[in-house]
Amino acid sequence: FVMRTLVKLWIPQCLRILRSPCRLFHRYNRLLASSLISYYDSINQCEKELPEYFNFASDVLDKWAQLEKVGRRPTNPAFWWIKDEGEEVKWSFEELGFLSSKAANILSEACGLQKGDKVLAVLPRVPEWWLLNIACMRTGIVFIPGTSQLTAKDILYRLQASKAKCIITSDALAPAVESVMPDCQSLKSKLIVSKKSRDGWLNFKELLAVTSANHKCVKTRSQDPMLIYFTSGSTGSPKMVVQSHSSYGIGFTVSGRYWMNLTPSDIMWNTSDTGWVKSAWGSVFAPWINGSCVFIHHMPQFKPEIIANTLSRYPITSFCTAPTAYRMLVQHGLSRYKFMSLKHCVSGGEPLNPEVIKQWKTQTGLDIHEGYGQTETVTICANVKGMKIKPGSLGKALPPYDVQIVDDDGAILPAGEEGDIAIRIQPRRPFCLFSQYLDNPEKTAATMRGNFYITGDRGTMDEEGYVWFVGRSDDIINSSGYRIGPFEVESALIEHPAVSESAVVSSPDPIRGEVVKAFVVLAPAFVSHDPEQLTRDLQQHVKNVTAPYKYPRKIEFVQALPKTVAGKIQRKILKNKEWGR
Repeated sequence: FVMRTLVKLWIPQCLRILRSPCRLFHRYNRLLASSLISYYDSINQCEKELPEYFNFASDVLDKWAQLEKVGRRPTNPAFWWIKDEGEEVKWSFEELGFLSSKAANILSEACGLQKGDKVLAVLPRVPEWWLLNIACMRTGIVFIPGTSQLTAKDILYRLQASKAKCIITSDALAPAVESVMPDCQSLKSKLIVSKKSRDGWLNFKELLAVTSANHKCVKTRSQDPMLIYFTSGSTGSPKMVVQSHSSYGIGFTVSGRYWMNLTPSDIMWNTSDTGWVKSAWGSVFAPWINGSCVFIHHMPQFKPEIIANTLSRYPITSFCTAPTAYRMLVQHGLSRYKFMSLKHCVSGGEPLNPEVIKQWKTQTGLDIHEGYGQTETVTICANVKGMKIKPGSLGKALPPYDVQIVDDDGAILPAGEEGDIAIRIQPRRPFCLFSQYLDNPEKTAATMRGNFYITGDRGTMDEEGYVWFVGRSDDIINSSGYRIGPFEVESALIEHPAVSESAVVSSPDPIRGEVVKAFVVLAPAFVSHDPEQLTRDLQQHVKNVTAPYKYPRKIEFVQALPKTVAGKIQRKILKNKEWGR
């Protein structure tokens, strides 16, 4: 769409096109953290009580708009969106407020929605996704993001399970929505983000041009529901994770300030798809509560050369992407690029192999600060700025979480012993933990063991409090009595030049019960090599770099690994194939 033309129709000042995209916005001295950031930081540090009422739109975004007006924030935008075709959108916090208020009126008036109603938003990385996200906060409507890769069946399940009253999508998915409409009794309105009209749909762009911006933000309690994310477990249909206005709205202050190293002078680029929870983390809450600029590149597909060129051309100071993407970037080779503004890199979503961290540092001079969390939590552990990085570690616990490794009875294990990574919830449950799995009290209760919330991940903690990931509880391989985590085998394999990436799962064995099997994607230079010799070389390599019993007794060479839209390797698919499920 031609956003620039649309914006000119109703607010010419919305777009501020730079003469040069490389003009530095952060030439100002870094400001002292404002009282706004400090206040929410102190809640996370358990120094202040959680307020009874909180709304991210009115209590954070509108406050930054006020600070912006009186010159207490640098002149970088609040939101900066680009597309390869040369389109560009820039909004200040004031403009975000103006436009999201219009969007809020559309939801309340044209769509007929009220506080507490649910909206499913299935959109790619378009600016309207951010406006609608904020509009839901302003109206107290519960926002349910979904990836554009959802099928008609996925959409039907989400609409039926959530009882959403409205769906918002693009031209690409409108036919899929229409195909399931007869089975969605709760759905009352359909909103399309498109430059074309479509029968039976309200058009967001057309309505935005004519709707008033006069809107009063509703009053929401801190614990009122704000977001629902569908998350897949090891069994059954995806669960609905409910997050409150405060859990994500306030809970990412610490992550943004200390892990992502964000200040009001920074420009943060997080590459996540809008349907993945990491988009809420790194493209909404963490940057904006710290007054930073959210930078977005509308990329239909991940291409290393586009990422590298964007980091070179634009004054991005903080960068976040998935481990898979970091692997692709170092394989692409970054030595020929100059990232003039980039100062801080973070990663999350799945563990990052130490070899990739090492190569990134060699090629860019920068560390990757790994963090760890779940849809049900905010950041649980992280390697924060200034902390000694132990490659392969998830870092240390972030406040307000008390993280421990516990056994099957919920007792805390000593340093070095493997157990479940857990968060203390007694005597006081952290405010930034999910409220519940909606309509699923059994699954909600199953996450608790004694005084702890159980993450479902296995790990260890060393004497200094660093947490080390071993694997998902259901991914652990038990071979001849030896417990083997797939991550350590994958980390050993990635150090070999023949391996582009790998996934390790259990495979049935008549003698040992199960053995380690590696699915390996070869680097281009090794594709033509003898597979039997390569198998022996890789097995010997793993024996050399880790405990010999962990070596993969079976290796299968594949062209690609199954992945989620978020880029996470789907070991479950490979494991089910091995076990004939």
